[in-house]
Amino acid sequence: MRIIDLSKTIEYNRNDPWFMRIKVKHKPHKKAYWLIRLFLGLPKKLFPNHFYGWADDTIKHMGVHSSTHIDAPWHYSPTCNGEKAKTIDEVPLDWCYGPGVVINMTHKEDNEPITVGDLQTQIKKDGLTITQGTIVLIRTDRDKFMGTKDFPNKGTGMSAEATEWLIDQGVKVMGIDQWGWDLPLKHMVERAKKENNKGLFWEGHLVGANKEYCHMEQLTNLSALPAQGFNVAVFPLKIKGASAAPARVVAMLDS
Repeated sequence: MRIIDLSKTIEYNRNDPWFMRIKVKHKPHKKAYWLIRLFLGLPKKLFPNHFYGWADDTIKHMGVHSSTHIDAPWHYSPTCNGEKAKTIDEVPLDWCYGPGVVINMTHKEDNEPITVGDLQTQIKKDGLTITQGTIVLIRTDRDKFMGTKDFPNKGTGMSAEATEWLIDQGVKVMGIDQWGWDLPLKHMVERAKKENNKGLFWEGHLVGANKEYCHMEQLTNLSALPAQGFNVAVFPLKIKGASAAPARVVAMLDS
């Protein structure tokens, strides 16, 4: 079996938006060396050979929507179809593992929404099969901008209709290899103001207020996958009451 990592590395990047910058403090072995001697009271003469203390690390700051993550229904709205929306710890684990397909949307221009017709055309072209439990990965190749200031402002985005159509095919988990699921935030704001249309902002996300689903953002390496014939695992951290969680998303191929 071959495993392909679809996850972004969790690390500090000064080019990330200020509210999504990750800060990790790495503690060297010698810090624990003194902790063991002074706090635990183990004399140096009883230290095992070649023992220098243990390394340790602390995540000083990391939002649950930073890096590669999966959004829970609670992120989109406090309710879904009139009932309390699921937080990330309530998302069923069987949603998070299943056969995957890659829908190639690399031809879509920045700020151009992905439509139902776009999905159907590519699915037919590649002979893809989508059934209950399929995990759908939208490939845009905007992951090439990861680590740059342009990353949040580059990309296409899933329309409300396209998102809803996937849910209607039995898809509970879907994901994209750009900063967000929708069109870039700044573009959505500018367009909503220009057209005086309150239905344009966050339209893909807000489908989740009526139809239950999860989506992943900031995936990477989708170009390394075939269109189908692999499984996807996307198990989030079990954070009580959270709207999302970081996840190590991987694809597994038989050969």
